[in-house]
Amino acid sequence: MKKSAAVRSRRSFLKESLAAGVAFSIVPRHVLGGPGFLPPSEQLTRAIIGCGSISRVHLPMDYARLIAFCDVDATRLATRMKGREKEAKGYRDFREVLARPDIDVVHLCTPPHWHGPMAILAAQAGKDVWCEKPMTRTIGEGKKVVEAMERYHRVFRINTWFRFQANFYGSGVLARDLRKVVESGILGWPLRVTVSGVTGFDWKHNWCGKPNLAPQPVPAHLDYDMWLGPAPYKPYNADRVHGRFRGYWDYDGGGLGDMGQHFLDPIQYVMGKDGDSPVEIEADAPLQHPDAVGTWKRVTMRYADGCELILDGANQDREAALLEGPRGKVFKGFRSTIPDLRHKLKSLPDPTPQATDFGECVRTRSKFALNEVNGHRSCTLINLAKIAIRLGRRIRFDPVNQVIIDDPEAMRLVDQPMRAPWQV
Repeated sequence: MKKSAAVRSRRSFLKESLAAGVAFSIVPRHVLGGPGFLPPSEQLTRAIIGCGSISRVHLPMDYARLIAFCDVDATRLATRMKGREKEAKGYRDFREVLARPDIDVVHLCTPPHWHGPMAILAAQAGKDVWCEKPMTRTIGEGKKVVEAMERYHRVFRINTWFRFQANFYGSGVLARDLRKVVESGILGWPLRVTVSGVTGFDWKHNWCGKPNLAPQPVPAHLDYDMWLGPAPYKPYNADRVHGRFRGYWDYDGGGLGDMGQHFLDPIQYVMGKDGDSPVEIEADAPLQHPDAVGTWKRVTMRYADGCELILDGANQDREAALLEGPRGKVFKGFRSTIPDLRHKLKSLPDPTPQATDFGECVRTRSKFALNEVNGHRSCTLINLAKIAIRLGRRIRFDPVNQVIIDDPEAMRLVDQPMRAPWQV
C-alpha cells in the first residue's frame, strides 16, 4: 500500500474519496509480493456488501474466509453478523470495506443501481468482484465495468450459473447440450429463440411497482440517502427499498430486470452471441409509468445475421419452440423435430471447456466462465428490452459502439446521470 494511503485516517479517506468522485486505489495484500498470484497455502478472504436475503447464498462458500459484512440497514447488518462477530467485522459504509487491504473479494448483494459503481470502485481498490445479477442497471454502466476490470486486472463473475451447470430454470435442458446442437449446424441458420412460460421461463410480472407512492418517515436503522446513492432522490417509502425495489426503474426493472440475466445469459451462450448484441428491438407493452415498472407482452430482438430472440411475456405462442432453425426445432425438455436428436448428441463434439472455479480463477488471475465481458452482453439484452418497453417504440442499436441510433431520448437511458457526488 502507498504510504500516504496507509497513514490517512478513516475520516479523511472517506472525505477524499467522496470529493474525488469516490475513485481511489489500494493495493491488496495478494499482489504485494509478486505478479498477482496468491500462495496456495494462503486462504482468500472476502466481504459481503448488502445483507438482504440474497446474501444468504454467499454465506456457505469454502473458497475464501468471510471477514466483513456491510449494509446501510443496521438491522439487516446485525442479522448477518449474529454469531460471526469473532471472525467478521460489520460496516455501514462500503468504502470502509474497500479500504481494507486484507480483503481479496467482495460479493455485491446490493440492489442493481449500486452494482456498477461498487464494482468499479472495488476494482480500483484492488478487489476481485462476485456480483449479483443483473450485472448493471444501464448499458453505459456495464461498459464502464468492463473497462475497469481490464484496467485494474481484476477477476469478475456474475452470480448466475446456468450457462455452465444445471438445467436452466424450467427448460429441462442443459445449455451445453443446446450449444452442441447449434455448433453442429443440425438446425441450420439463422436461429429463433423464444423465452416464455411455454419454454420454461417465468417473467415474474408480479414484481411491478406502485405509482404515486406517499412519502413516509425514514426508519432510524436505515441510511436512506446512502441506500439511494447514485439514484435520483425520491422521498422514502417502504416499497422502494429491500425486496420491493425491483418494481422501480431507478433501481431495477421488475421481473425482467431482476431475473432476465438468469434466463438470457444461457441463451446468449447457446447462440454464440457472447460478443454481439441485437440491432433492432421492438416491444409490445402498455404505456409505462415514469417511476413504477409495469407489465409487458412481448419483446422482439433481431440480430444483423437474421437471428431472432423473442421474449414472450404473455405466453402468446402456445406452440413455441425454445430453439428453432430452418431445419428443425428443439422444445422444452429437449423434445425435437430432429429424429433421434438425443442419440445424435452423444456423437457431437463438446463445447470449449469453461473455467467455473471462481477461487481458482482468483488465484491464477484468469477469466471466469461468466465474466464482465460476456456478462455485459447478456445484461445488455435486458437493458435494451427495458428501454424499448419504457419508450413503447422500436429502437435500433449499434452493437460495436454500443449506442442507440438516431434516438436521443432512448440514448439518455443508455447513459443515465448519477446523483451527485456519485460518478463512475
